[in-house]
Amino acid sequence: MQRISLINIAHQHISEILIQGDIAIDATLGNGHDALFLMNLVAPTGQVFGFDIQQAAIASTQANSDEATGLTLIHASHALMAENIPEQHHGKIKAIMFNLGYLPGGDKSIITQTDSTLIALNAATALLAVDGIMTIMAYPGHVGGDLETEQIERWCEQLDKSLFSYQIHYSTVNSSTAPRLFVLRKKHSS
Repeated sequence: MQRISLINIAHQHISEILIQGDIAIDATLGNGHDALFLMNLVAPTGQVFGFDIQQAAIASTQANSDEATGLTLIHASHALMAENIPEQHHGKIKAIMFNLGYLPGGDKSIITQTDSTLIALNAATALLAVDGIMTIMAYPGHVGGDLETEQIERWCEQLDKSLFSYQIHYSTVNSSTAPRLFVLRKKHSS
């Protein structure tokens, strides 16, 4: 069976919502590809905030961004997202992307942690605008990734269905080790 590009699916969903002037968050910078994708959609008047605990990820994003205006890189855990996003943007973020696991090409022993990821997801739901979108790429095929993915799925199941909807995309068949993409949307409250 042919693998599906979950990143492309995430980008497609976000492209349908995010427009020039919007505010977005890349919660896990990695090498900065998602941050630059978000910048291309919101430029020149929008804002993207990017988080990572590794200085290597910040440096890689800076190297790839060519001094992009409107891109703010924050060397901190995504669990500290709410504290690092200016108050005036709370509830106004149109898109938030999480790409969990480890830094591609980096130290594979440094991975996202389930506890901090769940804190970040809770913060992200409060930061997200009505009609906003959140994508979460999870990788159960590595050490720690199984638990993190399982907990994210549980977290999604417990969301208030009157405020949020979500769907899960798999890269191949629905298997326990297949990477998966969670796409969450914030609805108008009734």
